[in-house]
Amino acid sequence: MVRTANKRIGDILVDTGYITEDQLKEGLQRQAKTGERLGKAIMSLGYLTEDELLNVLSEQLSIPHLTLSDYQYEPSMVNEVPEELSREHTMIPLFRIDDTLTIGLSDPSDVIALDEVRRHTGYEVEPVLCSEREITEALDEMYGESSSMDRTMQEYHDSSVEIDGGEDGEGESPIINIVNLIFTRAIKNRASDIHLNPEEDFLRVRFRIDGVLEEIWNQPKRFQEAIISRIKVMADMDIAERRRPQDGQFKMTMDGKDIDFRVSTLPTVYGENVVIRILDPDSIRTRLDQLGMSGNTEKVFRRIISNPYGIVFVTGPTGSGKTTTLYAALNEVNSVSQNIITIEDPVEYRLDMIRQSNMNPRTGMTFASGLRSILRQDPDVIMVGEIRDHETASVAVQAALTGHLVLSTLHTNDTSGALTRLVDMGVEPFLVASSTNGILAQRLVRKLCEHCRDPYTPDRELLNRLGLQNMEREFTFYRAQGCKRCRNSGYAGRSGIFEVMEITEEIRELIQTNGSAEEIKRTSVKQGMIPLRHDGLRKAVNGITSIEEVLRVTGD
Repeated sequence: MVRTANKRIGDILVDTGYITEDQLKEGLQRQAKTGERLGKAIMSLGYLTEDELLNVLSEQLSIPHLTLSDYQYEPSMVNEVPEELSREHTMIPLFRIDDTLTIGLSDPSDVIALDEVRRHTGYEVEPVLCSEREITEALDEMYGESSSMDRTMQEYHDSSVEIDGGEDGEGESPIINIVNLIFTRAIKNRASDIHLNPEEDFLRVRFRIDGVLEEIWNQPKRFQEAIISRIKVMADMDIAERRRPQDGQFKMTMDGKDIDFRVSTLPTVYGENVVIRILDPDSIRTRLDQLGMSGNTEKVFRRIISNPYGIVFVTGPTGSGKTTTLYAALNEVNSVSQNIITIEDPVEYRLDMIRQSNMNPRTGMTFASGLRSILRQDPDVIMVGEIRDHETASVAVQAALTGHLVLSTLHTNDTSGALTRLVDMGVEPFLVASSTNGILAQRLVRKLCEHCRDPYTPDRELLNRLGLQNMEREFTFYRAQGCKRCRNSGYAGRSGIFEVMEITEEIRELIQTNGSAEEIKRTSVKQGMIPLRHDGLRKAVNGITSIEEVLRVTGD
């Protein structure tokens, strides 16, 4: 039987000292406005965490508190309670003993949910307290995230009306629902990109998660044009034009947060290929100390961006997190006393107090011409999205030599390669030497899932390849294993690995005398620079990532 008490949740929280009477009143006022449950209203005000709420309710109401993260569900439970009922009341059937069904729910006062389960199943109901977030995730796992997609596809299949994907309604069309489900799942899985790849017989849907593409769904071929047309409508693109590439963008609000989507289409033999970049505004709030730099690397990087003039380069391949690092650097130097202007290709995120402009070659706004215009705007700090040619490099160098701090990127493999790349572009070595403050090279590695990482000792051959054969003591390394918390990938989230080169007098001399990239790198290492791979191996030793990840991003 359900164990409840006569006291209301608000009174229990006040009596146990978790909140005050005034905070309870605020919570009740918010509840009256929003219609949300009282516990959630109080949490939204910041007076209570979900764990605190569940713990006090468990103790006061004698209802067990169960963590679902590691709970293994019984397959038969999927047939006990309809998915719609479970999602409507945010509850999940867990197990049945004789005629008593145990369900997990976050609100023990939801007697309507308990009565609905009794009426539907005919069983007595025993509640346990669970996190609302964990219940939602568990429902997706138990019923399958694809169930909603399957129902929508069946609805489309059964419909006698052909849909062209160009509707503007909110969720009225099955195609709109399919597209919305794709976006919702991408956000939930922290995807950075959505790929819709036409094949001969179907439309492949893939997400890039933590830098790696994962196949999610395969859609029937006959849905392809309607799905792609719907996305093109959202992005204000020409749905009738399918023979040339197009670009567009749109914005959606999910969980109270505005998220920008940037769309690119490319004609292929089996139809238009669509790639959608997801721009999460939270990433622009990243601070330097959240990027994963070691203490000394962060100290040196802060020092080189604190100079009032000179160039600072961030290098690495596409997708290595260079833009995030540049934005973190801009946030570091941003203040009302600084005039900061950027030219980007394109502007991905909006930054407070910073003037941002898009490169647009069709209107004559190139990196070089834009940079010249910026110099007439009395800037203190300039960010150039990328230096690609001699003209842009020359203007950037002149800006640095005339009292401006310039931040930019280059596509090189390491720090020393950036210096020789500038010389190869035609910039005089003495100008490179005198204008450059420092260079940061970086990659992104996937972080091992803390819940399932597997400790092991690498074999001697692998240690020899990594140059670790002479370790004075044995270290415990970890490898990916996989669990449901990390979608069985063994990884969750990403961190940067870095090498930072500060341009010292000795390195300036090497640049001016046309020293090779290898000579420059050896000198910088002697002066204390930690090479990129070594920084990665330190993270592997600390259990943050795996050796395999470090080798994947730095080259075997």
